[in-house]
This record gives sequence, structure tokens and C-alpha cells, in this order.
Amino acid sequence: MSERTDNVPARRHRRTAYERVVRPVLYRLGRGDAEIAHEQTLKAMRLIGRVPGAAQAGSRLFGASGGPARTVFGVRFPSPIGLAAGMDKNGIALRAWPAIGFGFVEVGTVTAHPQPGNEKPRLFRLVEHEAVINRMGFNNLGSEALAARLAAYGDLGYPLGISIGKSKITPLEDAVEDYVTSLRRLYRYGDYFAVNVSSPNTPGLRSLQDAGQLRELLAALHTEAAALTVAGLDPKPILVKIAPDLTTSAIDELLQVCTDEHVAGIIATNTTIDRAGVSHHPLATETGGLSGRPLGEIAAKTIAHIHNETGGALPIIGVGGIVEPSDATRLFDAGASLVQVYTGLIYRGPGLIRAINRSLP
Repeated sequence: MSERTDNVPARRHRRTAYERVVRPVLYRLGRGDAEIAHEQTLKAMRLIGRVPGAAQAGSRLFGASGGPARTVFGVRFPSPIGLAAGMDKNGIALRAWPAIGFGFVEVGTVTAHPQPGNEKPRLFRLVEHEAVINRMGFNNLGSEALAARLAAYGDLGYPLGISIGKSKITPLEDAVEDYVTSLRRLYRYGDYFAVNVSSPNTPGLRSLQDAGQLRELLAALHTEAAALTVAGLDPKPILVKIAPDLTTSAIDELLQVCTDEHVAGIIATNTTIDRAGVSHHPLATETGGLSGRPLGEIAAKTIAHIHNETGGALPIIGVGGIVEPSDATRLFDAGASLVQVYTGLIYRGPGLIRAINRSLP
């Protein structure tokens, strides 16, 4: 399922003030190091979150507070547009994201053990294609630290997803306990949990998408969740995030496991290792996952296949290639109940979220 037809460079559009003024400044930070710009953006958002009333005012301005609200896998979302995992891994700016229109946020991917991630540089912009290659490697402070931060926040006022993954130092044969540990620590704080078995940046991780290993992992997570529910916590939906590089038969096998193990939904898709559409770019040979505009076509095809294969019974969070409102519409039309944005925010700024919210019926 690696064919791709989205080889067209970014379509012409009227550039916003963010693109003309703010983005060039961010790109110059750290002599072009994309990760430094990312860190500075997070710091700025954290400051915004500390301003009383900023999130509520911004939410009204950017359209999230006006809906359209949706209830998916038992969770009410004030807007179906969310921030994808990877932007705010450690949850440092959670008070601020509604200020630019997001109706929900997914933190992480977080691991049981703190880890620095892969060697730098590990984040690369392919500006002509409105794309990014990353090989971050789940750099995060660990699930224990995230739990402490979320406890200090209290009620955020919007749904929070938590993406959990395997620590790099944990052998694959011990991966189940690694995921279970993070779920146990964070269960009371998340509104849903995303099981990330599809990042290309942790060695061996994608093998956990294989039917046998995935079944074992999901059974253990549901057993732990049931025990936590008996202990007095509300039940939480568990979703699986899949790679865009799976064959159709592999997707079908994975969906059967998810159905058998009562998974609440699918997140489609993670980043791709395919370079079709950007192969002539000088950064195309960098290892890692590709996100942004080139991912849009395969994300839509994957979502449509999942929707058709399950008869629409399995909710889908669509992510990949959203850099303008029509891209979000394409994923909704393919069968997504909710969508998430990350790379599009880098290239188009917060105005993109407002534009998407305003485009929704």
C-alpha cells in the first residue's frame, strides 16, 4: 500500500502574516535547526497558557468553542480538530492549545523510562513539499513525570489523549510490561489512550503491529484497564495508531485483532518511511518518518480502507497531510470521525486551525 500519487508541490495560496513574518523568524532560530524552533514555539505556548482567560478567548476567536461538537468512542469533543502527538510530548503547554482552536490534544508519545531520544540533528524541514522528516526517538521525560504534571494541571476543560510507546532500553520481549506501566501511571489523567506501535524511530517497534504481538499487548492493556476500573477509575478508550506503510492484507489482519480485542478506535496514520513525492529533495535520504503534505493521499486511502473494511463501526482519528481545510475535509470524507494536525501547524500557523474549524458544517 505504498503507492502514492501526491507528488505535486504545495498549491499556491495567499500567504498569511504568520507565513510572511513569524515563520521566517522561527526558521532562523538556531541557524536553521528545526528542533530549536520547535522548542521556542512550545515555550511561547506555555507562556500563553499562563495568561488568565487566554485559552477561552482564543478558543472563541479560532472557532473551537463553537463546535461542531462530536461524541466519539464515548468522549465528547468540543471540536473534531486535535493536536497530534509529538508536538507537546511532555504536556508543558496544555493550557494554551485551546487558544488557537484545538478541540482536543494528544500528548506523548511517552515511555515508561525517561529517554533523551536519538542523536541530533533529528528534525528536518522539506519546505518546498510542506513536509518534515523526524527521527526524534520518543524523547520524553517518562510517564511518571508526565503523571505528576497532569496531576498539577487538574481539569483541562477538553479531552486529553495520551500516546504510549516502548522505551528504547526495554527489550522487545518485555515491551508489554513497558506499555502497561505507562498506562497504569497515567490512566486517571487521559480521556483516551493511543497505543503507538508504528513509529519508525524506535528499533523493532513496528513489529508490534504483527497480529500475535499486538494481540498480547492489547490483552494486557485491557486487563490492566479493567483492574484500574474496578479500583474506582472510569473506563477509558484504548486506540491503536498504525503505520501508513502496511499492506492491505496487513491492515486487515491488524483490524481483526483490534476487533477481537475490543479496541475503541484506530489512529491513521503515523509517519511514513516512503519517500515517494520527495525523492529528489536533498534531505530525502535522511532516516526517519516523513509527515506533512506528501502523506495526505496515503492517509486518506488508509482511512477509507479501514472505514470500508469495518463498515464504519470502528471510529478513526485521521492524521497526515493536513495543511489546508480541504485536506481535513478529505480525511473526514474518507471516514475519519476526528482529525489531528501537526506538520500543517508548522507551515501554516494557528490560522490553519481557525480555517479548518470555520470550514466545518
